[in-house]
Amino acid sequence: MDNRFVPVGIRSTERPPSAKRRESLRGKPLGPLLFLGVVLLGCLCCELFLTKDPTYMDLAHCSVPPGREFLFGTDTMGRDIFSMIWYGGRISLFVGFTSALISAGIGILIGTVSGLAPRWLDTLLMRFTEIFLSVPSLLLILFLQAILGKATVLSLSVVIGLTSWTSIAKVVRMEVRQLRTSEYVAASRCMGGGLPHILRRHLMPNFFSSILFMLVMNVRNAVVAESTLSFLGIGLPLEVISWGSMLSLSEKALMTNAWWMILIPGVFLVGTLLCLTNLGNFLRKTISRRERNL
Repeated sequence: MDNRFVPVGIRSTERPPSAKRRESLRGKPLGPLLFLGVVLLGCLCCELFLTKDPTYMDLAHCSVPPGREFLFGTDTMGRDIFSMIWYGGRISLFVGFTSALISAGIGILIGTVSGLAPRWLDTLLMRFTEIFLSVPSLLLILFLQAILGKATVLSLSVVIGLTSWTSIAKVVRMEVRQLRTSEYVAASRCMGGGLPHILRRHLMPNFFSSILFMLVMNVRNAVVAESTLSFLGIGLPLEVISWGSMLSLSEKALMTNAWWMILIPGVFLVGTLLCLTNLGNFLRKTISRRERNL
């Protein structure tokens, strides 16, 4: 219908699709998501665009600054930093995501059992969680890794995951205690539903959004822990390339004025951590806003 024949009071007030699209994207961390997407895609598909072996020590080109042949330069052992960035990022992110999944599994299990258990068992599990939480995580990681022996990618992921489940367990316990008196959980128990069935079908869909923020932050904390341990020389060995092991050469880089050995891995590491933090804060605000509207 032509708008000339429509009364002024009933004209359409709908905004154009472009305005709706801009409003829907407002406040969302598009920049961090784009950066994380590029880093993840580059780390997963790095064999498709890299021509140099990141582990090859070209002793004729040690500490070469960035240029046409070596885009990000080489380290003190002649390894191509551009190739090391993507292969090392794969290791660092694998440690981050694997340890976050392990910590989430342990936290969900202990929190659910504590929320559904009798009072004495709930108190016992929560006291154990608080004692575990009071010990610095770095000391626990060092202690467990010393028991397991030489650090590998898998062992370090397991150790970090075993030391970062406490906050998830406490949140899951609180959510389960609020949900355990609901009618559908009671009905599932009366029909013979066990703990795995109740957890998978009734409890997890309700508290998963609450722990999503902590899951993202656990990925960030695991990457920080791996980088810190490797930087201190007590994490992954030098032959295992990661962002942390690349930064462990910073002393030699400072002595030889090779700024690119520190700056480039540091930019990727800090940029990834900032993006994960931004994404986690966005998820926390979104979840809080959704809970206030309920």
